[in-house]
Amino acid sequence: MADIDNKDQAEMDPADMEDVEEVEEEETGEDENSKARQLTVQMMQNPQILAALQERLDGLNGSPSGYMESLPKVVKRRVNALKNLQVKCAHIEAKFYEEVHELERKYAALYQPLFDKRSDIVKAAYEPTDEECEWKADEEEELTVSKQDEMKEKAKLEEEKKDEEKEDPKGIPEFWLTVFKNVDLLSDMLQEHDEPILKHLQDIKVKFSDPGQPMSFTLEFHFEANDFFTNTVLTKTYKMRSEPDETDPFSFDGPEIMCCTGCTIEWTKGKNVTLKTIKKKQKHKGRGTVRTVTKTVPNDSFFNFFTPPEVPESGELDEDSEAVLAADFEIGHFIRERIVPRAVLYFTGEAIEDDDDDYDEEGEEADDEEGEEEADEENDPDYDPKV
Repeated sequence: MADIDNKDQAEMDPADMEDVEEVEEEETGEDENSKARQLTVQMMQNPQILAALQERLDGLNGSPSGYMESLPKVVKRRVNALKNLQVKCAHIEAKFYEEVHELERKYAALYQPLFDKRSDIVKAAYEPTDEECEWKADEEEELTVSKQDEMKEKAKLEEEKKDEEKEDPKGIPEFWLTVFKNVDLLSDMLQEHDEPILKHLQDIKVKFSDPGQPMSFTLEFHFEANDFFTNTVLTKTYKMRSEPDETDPFSFDGPEIMCCTGCTIEWTKGKNVTLKTIKKKQKHKGRGTVRTVTKTVPNDSFFNFFTPPEVPESGELDEDSEAVLAADFEIGHFIRERIVPRAVLYFTGEAIEDDDDDYDEEGEEADDEEGEEEADEENDPDYDPKV
């Protein structure tokens, strides 16, 4: 050791020298272990190393364990029989979803008169009666009778004042535009230049394919006469498949959207918001003169929704087109399943509050998990917050 000089070493017994060497080896081993732990901590804080480890683990996840290969041939034969039964189950499941589609078509016809009346109220084609306008608030929202009377009197005076200032609004102005702006999935598509057009949107309808026809549904966007295009209805059709893939029958998990087609918008001259004109200056290489060139290029707009990427016969798409179609399918399904049936709740924001509540619960769970991880780190004897 450092405090033992050469003279002392010469006078020490050989057995004592062995003890000193053992102590030196133990201290060296502890230093190496400490360095190894520090190196491990530093490596685990490196994002690139973590990503490489995760990729390796992902590759191991779901990989065959070798158990099936170790089974006797007679057992493998019986497993194959089970797989054939599973394929038959998938075909029965496909029939189930076909009948569900038939039920959707049946009940869509029952819902439609209510949706038509909703549309009539929105566009001021029908004025609801006092009885139809009565709405009982939740108990927690109810006020005392005196407070209600006070508020009614105040509201009556305000209404009379408004009537004097301007004409009473018709229907429910900007109903669908408000719905779109309240839903993140749809508001992300909206541009400022889309809003004046969507103020003319009067209704959205869902039409299912006829009996015996391939499974599909069409979204119909009904517009009042406007200065932007001559169409009264814009359509988007989604074609679905509800049968197992012969090459991969076990992947079947219900109907899936295979492709979608939009429609041609007959834009009024100078009103096409899906295109914009830009000017670029070009310099001649030889003469050095400069000229201005005008080009028409695509422009971000909600109305690009009606011109989705075309799926080639090969079915192969580039990554950008695949991402656009995946988002398109999600939006189409959301409009069909949520927006059209519950439009008034998205207009008032009540449906959004429900969605937010669900999201908050998930967030709380995530926070709890994060807290558990932090607690585990603190209980780890090798954990050093300074590293």
